[in-house]
Amino acid sequence: MTEKVHLDHAHLRHLLTAMLRIRRFEEKCFELYQSEKIRGFMHLYDGEEAVSVGVIEALRPEDAIVATYREHGQALARGIGMNALMAELYGKQEGCCRGRGGSMHVFDRATRFYGGNAIVGGGLPLAVGSALGDKILGRNAITACFFGDGAVDEGSFHESMNLAALWKLPVLFVCENNLYAMGMALERAEAETRIAVKAAAYRVASEAVDGMNVVAVEVAAKRAIDEIRRASEPFLLECRTYRFRAHSMFDAQLYRSKAEIETWRAKDPVMQLRSWLEQTGLLHADEIDHIEGEIAAEVDAAVAFAEAGTWEPVEDLERFTTMDRVPQ
Repeated sequence: MTEKVHLDHAHLRHLLTAMLRIRRFEEKCFELYQSEKIRGFMHLYDGEEAVSVGVIEALRPEDAIVATYREHGQALARGIGMNALMAELYGKQEGCCRGRGGSMHVFDRATRFYGGNAIVGGGLPLAVGSALGDKILGRNAITACFFGDGAVDEGSFHESMNLAALWKLPVLFVCENNLYAMGMALERAEAETRIAVKAAAYRVASEAVDGMNVVAVEVAAKRAIDEIRRASEPFLLECRTYRFRAHSMFDAQLYRSKAEIETWRAKDPVMQLRSWLEQTGLLHADEIDHIEGEIAAEVDAAVAFAEAGTWEPVEDLERFTTMDRVPQ
């Protein structure tokens, strides 16, 4: 069965390292934003690392990914280089989008990472189009689409689910249910708060999983992806998770209590896995400290790379616009 995950030393070390890379990268991003090195909007992923790492671990290189504006975690887990990602946040032309995308629009054709999409629910129709294109071209690939619980209110969610079911498209819909659409609690916005059951309206198979447990997410993702490849039909995976930080850097978080946040921090996916590994002896503290040291050096190198990067020349401002393709 493809849903089995081999929990050997190497794999568990990989999962912990992947989550720690996301956590430490974003901690540095928070500092850099405070010092105005990074500008514009920025949405951090602290607390949700198990979702991106678990799901992307189950994907193949030929599969596509469509993400939201909270996509740093998916980008790193997919293999986009930390140097290129940090340079993108700085707005430097050495970034993966030449500094034109910034935090909310990360894109990388080489890894089939198609956004970073700033519109709530905006990635869902794109994922349907991606899967349709793969099906028409005969590619044995699926498209994983990440979106938040707030996107379930959008018509694009229902239209995309309906078309994917009608056309039997290989889409893995991944709802990162962190209980809040910006400042609106899920229970105040949805009569049915179990997002996974909404898939039944479109005869789409679904499952809900603990999004704070990376192994549980990987197992569920493998099971879902196996079903998609077998039947060439969509699947909805609801990952119940929580963001520890504010919705964005401009959010005062007046809609939730500190006590609630601390309750969820006790379920921290990174610390949860780390503690279990140390308790079982699968990873020792000195090995984890070594991993932390390597990641710290990688983050420092990414910052240095971005700092040394170059701004795109002003004369290139209109490059890549539609005017480039209009005959003169």
